[in-house]
Amino acid sequence: MNIQSTARAGIGLRQPHYRAFREGWPSVGFVEVHSENFFNPHDAAAQVLAAVRADYAVSLHGVGLALGSACGLDEDHLEHLAALVARCQPVRVSDHACFARAPLGDIGIVHANDLLPVAFTRGALEIFVANVQRVQDRLQQPILVENLSSYLDFSERDFNEPGFFAELTRRSGCGLLLDINNLMVNALNAGTEDAQVTVCAWLDELAHGMPAAAIGEIHLAGHSRQQGLIIDDHSCVVSAPVWQAYAYALNLFGPLPTLIEWDTELPELEILLGEAAKAQDLLDAAEARRDVVAHATEAVP
Repeated sequence: MNIQSTARAGIGLRQPHYRAFREGWPSVGFVEVHSENFFNPHDAAAQVLAAVRADYAVSLHGVGLALGSACGLDEDHLEHLAALVARCQPVRVSDHACFARAPLGDIGIVHANDLLPVAFTRGALEIFVANVQRVQDRLQQPILVENLSSYLDFSERDFNEPGFFAELTRRSGCGLLLDINNLMVNALNAGTEDAQVTVCAWLDELAHGMPAAAIGEIHLAGHSRQQGLIIDDHSCVVSAPVWQAYAYALNLFGPLPTLIEWDTELPELEILLGEAAKAQDLLDAAEARRDVVAHATEAVP
């Protein structure tokens, strides 16, 4: 049986691959770009994106909204994003569950060059809901919020992480960008006895609290060990445990658009496309399983 999933695998389109991508026009489901790199509509990157967008679905993935910041959003940043969305007409817009903006004495509000974690408290949830709704009102569309790789934890919490995201999506109308590699990085750094079991338990919790329809995209990436710490650096192929956790997620939620992230130590484009092909094989298998279950259900009198 030759079944191709309606959910497709894509790749992150990075500057070193622009030429090879445009010369080969590979068969991928979509490309994802970092929003902030394309805010200037007159530079060369914007022209590349316009050419790619003519033939591919584009997902915009940002790092600068700082949705968990208590001091609110950077309105100039939001206006640049809104203009990019209007030009690009992306299939999805996403950013991270982090804060990066805070007041600093007489200097005013400063923006840290990092994705800083938040505590999963009711107060943090209120901030996220307000900021996410502001973004969605401006863009006139729902956004996706990505779970974070974090190198510290807070003792104060009112929710576990899956419960926090379930509440955020329910109250704001946003979706979740589910990063499987981030879950694995966090589990490994926590020193759990079996990181893969921990990740699958996280996914089970999410499945109990959030409908699959609220998950808009999945991210897969590689990680590395540096001085005893697991770093989410997107520098290598997806690890076997992450692939296994991804297959588990597809069993829970069904096939979903999936991105291969690779941002440092970039390989040849063919290697990145090979990783996307692995994801597509798993998506096609998940689609086939779903069709079998659907047909079996229809056959029950």
